[in-house]
Amino acid sequence: MTDMPITPRFGLPLLAVAQAQKEVTHNEALTLLDALVHATVEAGPLATPPANPVAGECWIVGAAPAGAWAGHADAIAIGTAGGWRFAAPREGMRVIRIVDGARLRFEGGTWIEPATVAAPAGGSVVDSEARSAIAVLITQLVAEGILISG
Repeated sequence: MTDMPITPRFGLPLLAVAQAQKEVTHNEALTLLDALVHATVEAGPLATPPANPVAGECWIVGAAPAGAWAGHADAIAIGTAGGWRFAAPREGMRVIRIVDGARLRFEGGTWIEPATVAAPAGGSVVDSEARSAIAVLITQLVAEGILISG
């Protein structure tokens, strides 16, 4: 049996000439596209899979995964009715983590979380307006998921 042809970026399965049961390959590609286009993840990076995943929910697999996720470090785990599907991240890929709204990016072979920035404190009356403006900016950046409040 020959290897199935796949797309170069995300390894989506392609249909082969004279392939039987083309719907299996087509449905697998659609499942991966459904998870990766405008990607959101429930949480992560996590070492172990959740107990009761809902079909369509995704997680970021941690660096040292266990159980059903073993061997899929840093992948996006996609819950399906037939079990787990995994998609390897690509450099520059971004996902939104639903649990806190953070926007994570895959860079240098690892998932990078947004930086935590502390709100301004201390100072004098002279800089009170600047501190107020900075506090508003931080609030907006947290709301957009660019920063995590700390």
